[in-house]
This record gives sequence, C-alpha cells and structure tokens, in this order.
Amino acid sequence: MKKILVAGLLLSASVLVMAKIPAPVLDDAGKAKAAETAAKTAWSGKVDSYQLCKAQDKSAAAYYKAAKAAGKPTKPAAQTPPCADPGPFVYKPVPASAAAAVAASPAKKS
Repeated sequence: MKKILVAGLLLSASVLVMAKIPAPVLDDAGKAKAAETAAKTAWSGKVDSYQLCKAQDKSAAAYYKAAKAAGKPTKPAAQTPPCADPGPFVYKPVPASAAAAVAASPAKKS
C-alpha cells in the first residue's frame, strides 16, 4: 500500500514540475540588465578562449623545447593566429532608437 501511495505522490509531483511557467515580463530596465548580462557572458567566453590560447602556446613551447633537447625530430608547428586579448569589460548600451531601426529593417537575401 505504501508503494502505491509513494508512486502516486511522485506522479503528482512530476505533473506539477512539468507545468509551464510563463516568461517574466521585463521592463526597460530589466531588458537593459539582460543585455548587459549577455554582453558580459560573451566577454567571459572571449577571456576563457584567450587564456586557453595562452596555455596551449606555453604547452607547445615546452614540448618543442623538450623535444629539441632530447634530439627528437619535430615537424614545424602549424601557423596559428596570435592570441587576441579581449581587454577589460566595457559595456556600451545600444540606444533604443538604433535597436528598433535594426529590428525593423528587412534582412537581405543572398
């Protein structure tokens, strides 16, 4: 009997969890905050990529140095673009009139 009761409770709880929650309505301040958060997230991704690039360069340099010291023949490294430092985070909000003009303009088809 307890198993049936527990199964029924879990089933009813799963129905409640699956209920769709409506999206919050954002005012202008909320939209600006969301845009800033999105810009900061994109910048964080660029910083992570830069740090990964620097670590890969350091690792490759150590490998080639060790291989050269051991007398192993190595192929020349493939030419890769230099690591681009994204710099400090600076948020420049887009004016509402410019954002509306971009959204209203029709997309060009190629």
